[in-house]
Amino acid sequence: MPLDRYDRKILEALQENSALSNQELAERIGLSASPCLRRVRALEAAGIISGYRALLDPRSLGLTLTALVLIAMDRHTPERFAHFESEVSRLPEVLECLLITGQDADYQLKVLVTDMDAYQALLLDRITRIEGVSDVHSSFVLRTVLDRTALPLPAGRS
Repeated sequence: MPLDRYDRKILEALQENSALSNQELAERIGLSASPCLRRVRALEAAGIISGYRALLDPRSLGLTLTALVLIAMDRHTPERFAHFESEVSRLPEVLECLLITGQDADYQLKVLVTDMDAYQALLLDRITRIEGVSDVHSSFVLRTVLDRTALPLPAGRS
């Protein structure tokens, strides 16, 4: 679906604040409410808008330790990878799981927990017990420099 300037304005505004009412969104982008709503529905139907979420502050919830975890698998088979992905998707502490290349690892996990004890329990009791996990390397985030949720929007027709 090609995006025009109004579509891009809608997407930018909703990425900044998805709680905007349709009327507020329409006023912000310079359209009347009805065409604005049609455009939002079209963006949803096209799968460009895949959902709406509230962003929570981890520190307010006591989640103060972020770890990046590199995981190596013992065998590179579709079944082994599917099993790992299924198991890791059940761990609420894992915010992100990426199948990667260019490292001595197959996956990178982004993990958020309360403290080192919680991380140790997650690592030793859950992650390393997943069949096929052969090596784990952990790095701990000292400070988050940049944490974006907004996607860059491609330039399009005006």
